Amino acid sequence: MKQVKNIAVILAGGTGSRTGFNKPKQMMKLAGKPVVEHAAQAFQLNQAIDEIIIVSNADCISDIEQTVMSSRLSKVRSVIAGGSERYDSSLAAIRATKHYCKDYNVQLIFHDAVRPLLSQKIIDEVVAALGKYNAVDVVIKTTDTIIMADPVTNTIANIPNRAVLRNGQTPQAFAHATIEAAYERALQDPGFVTTDDCGVVLKYLPEEKIYLVDGDTSNMKLTYEEDLHVLDKLCQLRSTLAETREKIQFTLSGLKGKVLVVFGGTSGIGEEMARVAEAYQARVVALGTSTGTDITDIESVRSALKAAEAAHGRIDYIVNSAGVLHRQPLVDMAAADIAHAIQVNYVGAVNVALVAFDHLRASQGQLLNFTSSSYTYGRAMYSLYSSSKAAIVNLTQALADEWHSQSVRVNCINPERTATPMRTRAFGVEPAGSLLSAREVAEKSLLVLLSEYTGQIFDVKNIK
Repeated sequence: MKQVKNIAVILAGGTGSRTGFNKPKQMMKLAGKPVVEHAAQAFQLNQAIDEIIIVSNADCISDIEQTVMSSRLSKVRSVIAGGSERYDSSLAAIRATKHYCKDYNVQLIFHDAVRPLLSQKIIDEVVAALGKYNAVDVVIKTTDTIIMADPVTNTIANIPNRAVLRNGQTPQAFAHATIEAAYERALQDPGFVTTDDCGVVLKYLPEEKIYLVDGDTSNMKLTYEEDLHVLDKLCQLRSTLAETREKIQFTLSGLKGKVLVVFGGTSGIGEEMARVAEAYQARVVALGTSTGTDITDIESVRSALKAAEAAHGRIDYIVNSAGVLHRQPLVDMAAADIAHAIQVNYVGAVNVALVAFDHLRASQGQLLNFTSSSYTYGRAMYSLYSSSKAAIVNLTQALADEWHSQSVRVNCINPERTATPMRTRAFGVEPAGSLLSAREVAEKSLLVLLSEYTGQIFDVKNIK
């Protein structure tokens, strides 16, 4: 009996010419990575997948190959050219994998490169279904009323019962022999037109049952520019910040032996991050003005990181939680306070980033910044603070993009109101339960350090 070989085929042949992108959609950045990388990573992580083939348009092949190498996508065996139509890409993959059929029962799992948030659950269920069926589709229930229009009069012709309607997604998966036979028949049809592979099987192998696996609304397709914003937020919702207390404690055990440097580590959230990380046996260097480190002075930052690396041999994570909050109208602020606020809250972050890069490139580590919920809308009485925090968000996203090819991740934490000494000085004592604890924010921030995310702004909310 032949061994099963599951091959994921990522269809990345689009050009994006019809949707206004300045480059092919699959190469647009999401959370600091090309969209195609997210799709490939989903299959890379799944134990049931033996191999990955990426089918690209000719213009993107070299870029995708570079992405594969820099991202250590070891299951990707080849990046091949597709064609002008989607089915050309499917055919290219079918032909490129036919040689395996002599020795294996080959199963092809086709997935759109521009569906970057494919879950492991969907992959698992698709592969399991292939054990019983030769064709599998992924769908979600239709929630909207579907209108069938009369194309001549532009009036309603029919309203189908939505209980039996589904919206198609990918992956679509097949026994190699099944999808190959369907296309052999299709190519004999002069009127052959299709937009998906299941449609080919349905029309040309009508006797073949196509099993339906439940998809997920987050498995959405990148079609228009505004979809990137939705996908970006979905990335955050899928993050480790939603883990249970037990899972948080288990995951934080991954800090053991890691080297963490925390600027602003002697007070507030930074101090709590240092304390929690040490409890999980990380090697922590907590820095602040009380330890003689001034982030407004780049040489002070350089000296501190050099000493940390000399002491521990490397630096895995660098956190900048330092900040100052002057709560008064801008016109009433002294010139010295204005300069100090800008230097600490923004220039300090730039200094940390500049010096951090070489250390983190060596360890393939992560830089973690902090913003504030005030970054989304300038707040009266602390205009410099909120505006600098907006700048930190843009800095994080830009650096994640710039440093991605060097395997350096950059993320940002956006906590809701948190009980810290800085906040107490600015706002006084506030009602119990109205603020996050510094420990809650610290634990979830440490989870981000242990993740593979980059370019993300993680919201930490008070859900009490």
